[in-house]
Amino acid sequence: MTSLPDPSRRLPDVAFDAAALARPLDWVGMSNIALPLRVASAGETITVPASVDVSVDLRDANARGIHMSRLYLELQHAFASETVTPAGLRRVLQTLVETQGGLSARARLVLRYEHLMLRPALASEHSGWKRYPVEIDASLIDGHLRLGLRFSVEYSSTCPASAALSRQLNAERFAEDFADARPLSSAIHEWLASERGLAATPHAQRSRADVHVELRHAFDELPLTSLVDAIEAALGTPVQTAVKREDEQAFARLNAENLMFCEDAARRVAAALSADSRVERYDAQVSHFESLHAHDAVARVSGEGRV
Repeated sequence: MTSLPDPSRRLPDVAFDAAALARPLDWVGMSNIALPLRVASAGETITVPASVDVSVDLRDANARGIHMSRLYLELQHAFASETVTPAGLRRVLQTLVETQGGLSARARLVLRYEHLMLRPALASEHSGWKRYPVEIDASLIDGHLRLGLRFSVEYSSTCPASAALSRQLNAERFAEDFADARPLSSAIHEWLASERGLAATPHAQRSRADVHVELRHAFDELPLTSLVDAIEAALGTPVQTAVKREDEQAFARLNAENLMFCEDAARRVAAALSADSRVERYDAQVSHFESLHAHDAVARVSGEGRV
């Protein structure tokens, strides 16, 4: 028969021993804690699995360590009953500081999950779910909330140089095949070699925009959906979910209308972020995973949001 532990029995706690090489520490905590998060998506609140990092500072130079289990236990119910919001993050961070009983004055949370958005098809009546990797970086320092948001958007990119070279070959093939036809209008040849001569292009290389924004605090919800929408609209060719033939043809037209080098894509992303008053600062990198080269083409841009 297994005996129950004696509740009066005192367990040793070496955390209260004197610290060797005593000094304060910037951050102490845990990483990759499994947690469910409640997030807003498609007008509803859904629960998603997340990986969470939590840390606090250790400002008492002589304290050996923080109360790590208190951080863990607090997180187990911190996001269980409400959607993640800036105000909610502030409350959780303040509570994490308070669990340390004066050992800490700062707290930080990093939450990683995949956000789901329901996306309609381009031409048909269908729709499908699309996932976006998201990272929320929230810290409470000197009583001020600092809030960062990272996310990625995938899109298709068709190289303008490759399109121009393809149009030239099409024009030359036309001239060759109809060389005996008289009269052969030079205007037709010129039209075929122009951008008007290529109304659509086959879907090309998958590309990705990795975005980091520092957010201002004058809003109640995290603006993830609207930021993703703005960047996808600026790029013009976000990867699709449900696709029938009419959707694929519509996508081919969009690719031809949005020929872009990585430099063009970076400027489009910057224009979308610069126009958003909720963005304090941004840093974005676009990567074109080339189908011609064995390497990637990348461009990076940073700036400030609209005041």
